[in-house]
Amino acid sequence: MLKEEVSANVLLMLLCYVYILFIIFVSSRMIRVMSISQKASRKFLHAMIGNLLFAIPFFTSNIYPVLVAAPFILITLLASSYSPFKHTSGRLKGLADITEGGHPLGLVFYAVSYTFLAMFFASKPYVIAAGILPMAYGDSVASIVGEKYGRRKYKLIADKSLEGSMVMFFASLLSFTGSLFFFSLLYSFPVFEKIFPAFAVATMTTLVESASPLGFDNLTVPFFGASTFLFLGGGM
Repeated sequence: MLKEEVSANVLLMLLCYVYILFIIFVSSRMIRVMSISQKASRKFLHAMIGNLLFAIPFFTSNIYPVLVAAPFILITLLASSYSPFKHTSGRLKGLADITEGGHPLGLVFYAVSYTFLAMFFASKPYVIAAGILPMAYGDSVASIVGEKYGRRKYKLIADKSLEGSMVMFFASLLSFTGSLFFFSLLYSFPVFEKIFPAFAVATMTTLVESASPLGFDNLTVPFFGASTFLFLGGGM
């Protein structure tokens, strides 16, 4: 019985690895084949990797979600310009091409945030969702919309637009609230009790993103999103 359980967890973990590698491959090919920008490709990667949290409830031990995320801290570091082994970025060219367009450590920060949240909240993946989805979908959509349609500029630390921040709020709210309906089916909690915390998460992550310098929002948004949700009782 234990052997079968371990085998099932390992299989699911391997499927997560395959999914990640597939998304990295597709993202890198989008730059060449579809002639889209590195930024759009990187944001596509961010959004799609965020979907991994929906697999967490199907693991039977909390260690496996951590093992899914943790190796990519090293992999994304080796693909970045900060790699201590310069030849590795050439071997990880697909991932390196995506990284070049933003902060060199942006994807590293993403993997760190994912690993940290999985380490402490794998038994409550809706708490992880409060941190990851505003970054995965909110920040991704806001960045693209803000760059293309942003007309009303403002600056706290980094240059932002009101249009981008508005999209950040609504994309964060919709993606996170949508995830709560999914998780409520598995963890039997009433969604309406978490609507106010969800609004607070969308508000907080939008404010934090607007004040975060390039790349560091991959750390600040997950931390403040999950913390806000927990503070308001969403993790109960």
